[in-house]
Amino acid sequence: MQSTVSRPVFRRFVGALAVGVALAATSGCTAPVDAVAGISVTADGHLLGVMMVCGHQIDGATLYVDSTDVDNEVTVGSWASDRPLTAGLATWTLDSPSAGWTATSSLKPLTAKTTYALYGWTKDNSWSSSGVSFTLTDRDRLTPGTVRYDDVAGNGDESAITVPVAEFKAGACENS
Repeated sequence: MQSTVSRPVFRRFVGALAVGVALAATSGCTAPVDAVAGISVTADGHLLGVMMVCGHQIDGATLYVDSTDVDNEVTVGSWASDRPLTAGLATWTLDSPSAGWTATSSLKPLTAKTTYALYGWTKDNSWSSSGVSFTLTDRDRLTPGTVRYDDVAGNGDESAITVPVAEFKAGACENS
């Protein structure tokens, strides 16, 4: 019995199928990133959320326990802005009410040796921010007027850096 499909056609079909499966496996269902999240502290030591919106909008932010196991990613706090954040810098205190922000889930106590992540989102999942990971030790190293965020290099590598607010504002959107 002879096949009616030629080997080259079959190989191209299998190759195209493999490429399609690979693309489907690597493409997530996440919102595109158009903002950069960071953290800072106030002069009296309160933790600040910092959001540099690059062009579209962000409606709120969530702080969660950062874990490679999705089941262990527990929300620690969540905030909604009273109006969509558009291009520019926004800050708000995470542990107490802040003008223009509503805590949709009040900040739970943070614990040592736990890694947290803060990211921004939109109500309709159309946009998001890159996230920033930190521990209490990282927070304790911050000084007022500085921002810790995860910088993305041109090759895609991420590294946490701490810079003055003005430098964050001027350069955070370059690689988002």
